[in-house]
Amino acid sequence: MPATNKKPAARRKSVAMYQPDLERMSKKDLRALQLGRLQKTVRHAYRNVAAVRDKFDAAGVKPADLKSLKDIAKFPFARKSDLRDNYPLGLFAVPQDKLVRVHGSSGTTGKPTIVGYSKKDMKNWSSLMARSLVAAGVKPGDVLQNSIGYGLFTGGLGFHGGAEELGCTVVPLSGGNTDRQIMMLIDMQADALISTPSYALNIADVAEAAGIDLKKAPVRVALCGAEAATDALRAEAGRRLGLTMIDHYGLSEVMGPGVAAECLEAALDPKTPGGLHLWEDHFYFEIIDPKSGDVLPDGETGELVITTLTKEALPMVRYRTGDITHIIPDKCICGRTHRRMARAKGRSDDMLVIRGVNVYPSAVEEALIGLPGVAPHYQLVVRDGKSMAMVDVEVEALPSVKKGDYAKVTKNISQRLKQATGVSFKVIVVGPGKVPRSEGKAVRVRDLRKA
Repeated sequence: MPATNKKPAARRKSVAMYQPDLERMSKKDLRALQLGRLQKTVRHAYRNVAAVRDKFDAAGVKPADLKSLKDIAKFPFARKSDLRDNYPLGLFAVPQDKLVRVHGSSGTTGKPTIVGYSKKDMKNWSSLMARSLVAAGVKPGDVLQNSIGYGLFTGGLGFHGGAEELGCTVVPLSGGNTDRQIMMLIDMQADALISTPSYALNIADVAEAAGIDLKKAPVRVALCGAEAATDALRAEAGRRLGLTMIDHYGLSEVMGPGVAAECLEAALDPKTPGGLHLWEDHFYFEIIDPKSGDVLPDGETGELVITTLTKEALPMVRYRTGDITHIIPDKCICGRTHRRMARAKGRSDDMLVIRGVNVYPSAVEEALIGLPGVAPHYQLVVRDGKSMAMVDVEVEALPSVKKGDYAKVTKNISQRLKQATGVSFKVIVVGPGKVPRSEGKAVRVRDLRKA
């Protein structure tokens, strides 16, 4: 590794913005912009997508009924099943020859859900990603190593497009081949790592096992997306890699990454509640009660619902994301006026009901990380029981823990989990490297129940 270390001090002296006029818009002007774009989106979807028109008609609403932002609550929700039911291109509002790219889900359990972009959509996407990168402290000329997967998945190419738009140098490694990832981080003097949070931890594991101290490498931030991460996991990865973890949020159904992004100022300030700026000039956000569908006020926890405001190819009206979060009403110290959302604590469909208690995998993660002798790698294993599903927690011990001490570690974990969740789990402590690793999204729940 070269002797020079160009990692700067973590704190940025002044706030950089990619589109300051948009990022600092007054609330009044931002809401007026949203209303105009929302009305245009609803008309566009109604006129050009038969499935949307049929759904609106069945609900007894027309585009003309949208006279204020609150009127969006009159319109029906969109769901992932709508994409599956209209596979592959039935929800598109432009003809196929106007599409410049399609993405989709992995389709590992069937056909993928297909999303697409017009030329204008691609320009907006790259611009929003560039905005998100600048918020994270990235600047033109920085070297970004992209370790998120390319292909149908929107993550890799989404970050890539934003980095090129900003004027960065991109090292497009995609996921996997962790030894090579470490080598390139050092040899290319990367300023930022683009990764899922769990894969950042995997990189730290492999580097430490090889005797490489990545804290001495120039990389100063990890731009994370594609999966939720608890504060504990972020802190662990940041400490072991010697960098600041910055969250990005998105989903392919409404665009991909770049829907919301954490700013460096808030990430570095311990007094500021963590959260991601919602790019409200391109999306309209609601929090709803997952059961009733009623809209909740800022500050209350519920399911995030997103309406696209500028998408041409695939406009989405009131898309239910399944992500559980809340809107942070406080102003951010960075000066951006776009509201923030708390990091999603899980998906509504990830929640497990264990002996009548609702438990998210994130609650288990928060309890485990930092326990003596415990590595930050775990899985919840769901099995059939006599009368209800049983959930085991498989946890990996650190290499320094002797097998004779596993019983003590197991007891400590069981006590911590009971205290944190109110549930008694069967805890299984396994040796180093025994919990499956992922080079993309971490698999936190392994469901072994029979269909």
